[in-house]
Amino acid sequence: MAKEQLTAREAGLIQCLDCHLLTAKGHGIMETHCPRCGAKLHFRKSTSLARTWALLISSLILLFPANLLPIMTVTYLGEKQPNTIMDGIEHFIQSGSYFIALLIFFASILVPVFKVMGIILIMISIQKKWKTRLRHKTLMFRFIKFIGRWSMLDIFVIAIMVALVNLGTLTAIVPAPAVTYFATVVVLTILAANTFDTRLIWEDTK
Repeated sequence: MAKEQLTAREAGLIQCLDCHLLTAKGHGIMETHCPRCGAKLHFRKSTSLARTWALLISSLILLFPANLLPIMTVTYLGEKQPNTIMDGIEHFIQSGSYFIALLIFFASILVPVFKVMGIILIMISIQKKWKTRLRHKTLMFRFIKFIGRWSMLDIFVIAIMVALVNLGTLTAIVPAPAVTYFATVVVLTILAANTFDTRLIWEDTK
C-alpha cells in the first residue's frame, strides 16, 4: 500500500508568495516573516475568498453598463452616432471583416464573462467543498489568468481608431462612458485572479 503523502502545510512548510522560498514553519504560528525577503508569511492568503467575491460581484455588476452603454461616439458632418460593443461587431460583420468582428466578440464579451463566471464556479465549489476535478479547476484558473491579457483589446481598438481617424470637423471618434466601465471590469477581474488563492482548491482533499 502506498504511503500517505503529507501536504506542505501538514509538514510545517510554507512558501513565500513574494520570492517563493519554501520555509519551515511551526504549526499554529500565523505570522512570521520570510528569512530571505522579509515578506509576511501566510499558509493561505488572508481573506482571499471574501476579497475575491467582492471583486467578482463588482465586475459582474459593471459588465452590464460596459456592454449596454455606448463605448464610442462617432461624429460625422456634425451628426453624432453612439456605438455599443455589439454595434461595432455588427459593423465589422456588415463590412466583411469577419475575423476582426470575431476577435472583438471573443475579447470584449466572451473573455470577461468567462473570467467572471469561471472564478465564481471555482469559488462556489470551494465553499460547497466539492472535491472532484481538482486538476481541471486548477487548469481552468490558469487559463483564465492567461487570457486576461486580451481583455483590453476593445480599448486598444478604440485608441487606434481615434488616432487614425483625424479628419478635422468632418469625422471624429471619442470614447463613450462604457469605456470606463469596461476598463474597470478588466482591472477588477485581474485583481480577483491575483487575490484568489489557488491552494484553497486543494484544501482538505483527503
